[in-house]
Amino acid sequence: MDLSRVRFGANLEAQLFNEVAQRCAKTISESNQRCNKPSQLRRFYDELLMWVAKVEQAPERFAEYRPFILMLNAKAAYAKGRDLVDANFVALLNHCLRQAEDAKTLGQVKLFLEAFLGFYKAERPREN
Repeated sequence: MDLSRVRFGANLEAQLFNEVAQRCAKTISESNQRCNKPSQLRRFYDELLMWVAKVEQAPERFAEYRPFILMLNAKAAYAKGRDLVDANFVALLNHCLRQAEDAKTLGQVKLFLEAFLGFYKAERPREN
């Protein structure tokens, strides 16, 4: 899966939350019909939301929270081992979280995953 256009920071690509998120959603939705259920992917997003809320309350504690935010990668790897998510989703999450270097980029990651999940649900509407 090509993640080269998934970049966060000062100069966001205009289509990041639109075409780029949609392309990622389409790729992951087509990769494995047995896993990557929308509800499973939503669990990762929900945990990220919790960390975003904590960082918004205390931005100065981002460095303290970052190891726990990055632990989502380990949780995704575990879910992959149980065939709940596939390698493409693990790669996407890892790629995004690696770029979350401060409160601002973490917020951008959240917005991207929100857009991704919206497009993903459109690709697999009948699943939970």
